[in-house]
Amino acid sequence: MIGTWHAIVETKIAKLKITFSIKDPNGEYSISAVVESFPVALDFDHVTVEGSGLRASGRAKSLQEGEAYLELIFSQNKFTGTLNIPTFGTLSLAGERGPGTSLTDLLEQELDQYRMTGVVERTEESIAAAVEQLLGQLSLQEKVGQMSQCLASDFSFGEEVASEPPEKLVAEGKAGSILGAFDINRVLELQRIAVEQSPHNIPLFFNADVIHGHQTIFPVPLAWSCSWDTEGIQRACAIAAKEASSAGITYNHGPMVDITRDPRWGRVVEGAGEDPYLGARIAEAQVRGFQGNSLFDQDTIIACLKHFIAYGAAEGGRDYNTVDISEGTLRNVHLPPFQAGIQAGAGSVMNAFNIYQGVPAAGSKFLMKDLLRNELGFDGILLSDYGAIEEISIHGCAEDEAEAARMALDATMDIEMVTRAFANQLPKLIGEGIVKEEQLDEAVRRILTYKYRIGIMDDPFRYIRPKKALECQFSEEHLQESRALARKSIVLLKNDGVLPLNASSGTVALIGPFARSKDLLGTWQFSRHGNATVTLEQGVTEAVSGRRVFIADGCAVDQPIDGGYEAALQVAEEADVIVLALGESSRMSGEAASRMNITLPEVQLKLAEEIAKLGKPTVLVLTNGRPLILDWFDRHVNAIVETWFLGSQAGHAIADVLFGQYNPSGKLTMSFPRHAGQIPVYYNHFNTGRPASQEKHFSSKYLDGSNDPLYPFGFGLSYTTFDYSEIKLDKHVLKRADSLTVQVTVANTGQAQGEEIVQLYIQDICGSVVRPVKELKGFEKVCLSPGESREIHFIITEEDLKYYAADLTFKAEAGDFKIYVGPNSRDVQEVSFRLE
Repeated sequence: MIGTWHAIVETKIAKLKITFSIKDPNGEYSISAVVESFPVALDFDHVTVEGSGLRASGRAKSLQEGEAYLELIFSQNKFTGTLNIPTFGTLSLAGERGPGTSLTDLLEQELDQYRMTGVVERTEESIAAAVEQLLGQLSLQEKVGQMSQCLASDFSFGEEVASEPPEKLVAEGKAGSILGAFDINRVLELQRIAVEQSPHNIPLFFNADVIHGHQTIFPVPLAWSCSWDTEGIQRACAIAAKEASSAGITYNHGPMVDITRDPRWGRVVEGAGEDPYLGARIAEAQVRGFQGNSLFDQDTIIACLKHFIAYGAAEGGRDYNTVDISEGTLRNVHLPPFQAGIQAGAGSVMNAFNIYQGVPAAGSKFLMKDLLRNELGFDGILLSDYGAIEEISIHGCAEDEAEAARMALDATMDIEMVTRAFANQLPKLIGEGIVKEEQLDEAVRRILTYKYRIGIMDDPFRYIRPKKALECQFSEEHLQESRALARKSIVLLKNDGVLPLNASSGTVALIGPFARSKDLLGTWQFSRHGNATVTLEQGVTEAVSGRRVFIADGCAVDQPIDGGYEAALQVAEEADVIVLALGESSRMSGEAASRMNITLPEVQLKLAEEIAKLGKPTVLVLTNGRPLILDWFDRHVNAIVETWFLGSQAGHAIADVLFGQYNPSGKLTMSFPRHAGQIPVYYNHFNTGRPASQEKHFSSKYLDGSNDPLYPFGFGLSYTTFDYSEIKLDKHVLKRADSLTVQVTVANTGQAQGEEIVQLYIQDICGSVVRPVKELKGFEKVCLSPGESREIHFIITEEDLKYYAADLTFKAEAGDFKIYVGPNSRDVQEVSFRLE
């Protein structure tokens, strides 16, 4: 029984190879399992052996999370049994001793017959000609098929969808793209059906949500935005594309570039925070990372900007809720990241779930046709979000599915994600003369163009590269990039001098539900390497001698543990410094994960209160997907380290910061409120006619607290200190054809090398419409040794002063402006100039 065993299992979702390793090091059996090639993480913590039988139970995480049960019976060199895990249910196992042949080698042998050589990138002229020739051969039903997407299996990302099996839809030319083919074998199977059985042998797109990594998981987007490192984010997206494309994925459902000011909304974790300028810079970096220099490159995938538009402005921070904003807010706040992503070459855009001016985005001609296509010049693929076309009628803006399909087509929607409104209704609508077949031609033309651009029309199996996947996915090089970006994403919110900790002396108590948790990857990831996530316990014990680290969970994320508080207090009494590892589970943020109360769960607050009574130096380490209410912690702990969900190397990155191997440099991209009653709270607000004033009663303020956030946008501390000189301008009057240079000298006045993110804001004092009190317009990262200083220069032109005015023209208006420079949006110096 002791040793390595394997079994291959065919499921509806994927072919799995499960390798078991059974050990008995100290008279107690243990079993570990590795699953190839689907993202399943198995952790068995209870194992019993009776005779030739083994039983084990534990936890499993795949597309769902839950309990896992294993029963095996061994006979010489074979075994049989069952494995019950979420997503798959009960699997029958029949396997043999030894590691067996990998699925990779088996698949490569199968692929040899499909490999092609000499395929070169087509010119745009060649693509256009080929598209028109093929388009002329397609029947109406086949055109609708290209505009229809289906799931790779019966697993659903949302509400259940009534649909025929994907094999049948693909063979009959009724599907042009596939969502959720997590298994490379499944990609091969469905692509082979498309090119061998469908009417015109048109290959499929394979779509997936690659949000912050494929197998190597990077910090969640809200976290990596706090690095303000656009080059690092671009590299992360390029790595994600490389790993995903090697497994056959060609079309990404990301990046999400929604601007949001409400931390109750669960999907803040997927975006870059509250600022349009920084959001735009990060959007273009992500597009360039995913798409590279050419979509013909096999290491790239099509980027899809989502969700167009204003999804992040949902009332009450409640997902899928109503959005009611002015067109000025739409254009000046929510549009810039989409503009930047389109200018960077994004091949696709996905609609938002919300309404705008009373019309669901999926059916809005104004948003999709007039604004996105005609005004912004987007000529790529417009993809509906999951079920969004059918939901037009649920909103109450279409009488039935037919009218919803008509509205979406009129809005120039190209592909319907998963649901079948287009397939069910478009042929009938054309027959009735309600829509024109030429509208379908426009959509299919865009779809086929991108299928030629990525090369699958000439080489359908070019992205299915199992050996490449094995080589690059979760490689050491990629893990080091993840660790580097994770360190830069950490934000030090408070430090009274307790940090950095001394790695060579003293004892540390690591307490809390995230002390040894592997739930550090966050939402929207499907890595099969979840069990290899570096925990905080691993990071800390590797940074110092394990003999000086005491660990206790104290409680679970949202419920008590019998004797948990007592065990935590006992451990805390023995230590010199306490590290409280608290936070949200990954299921507490993301899609459909809005929260009314954005404090930590009550059970964790009680644990923190008990620990604080000890009066020992205490460091709060947060794992979370949104800004939280931290007012109590700000008053009662010595240091607060915001780590978010940092990805595969989380524990190492956090330990690097705690023990001073890396000087934290992250800056917040969302304001942290003092109280939920302030929400929404954001830095680039309007002044109002009665600005907040402590001296004036009739001003825009609260009776019971400050208007200001606890931690403002752009805020983040360091283990060193920086001094800013006075701002110097090379002129105080800017002519429209000229430029203005802003100069400030930043000096490291502390004892450690550190990186500072120097931020420049501008205020338009008086406009034809009210302008924000300040807006980010530039930033620069500078690394300085102790005593070192450097001049920082920003160049301001008329373009930086433009906005959408009352008449919706994009222009800069003559008048007075203020420039603010500093380490965050609150602590700034100012100087004035005039535009003429």
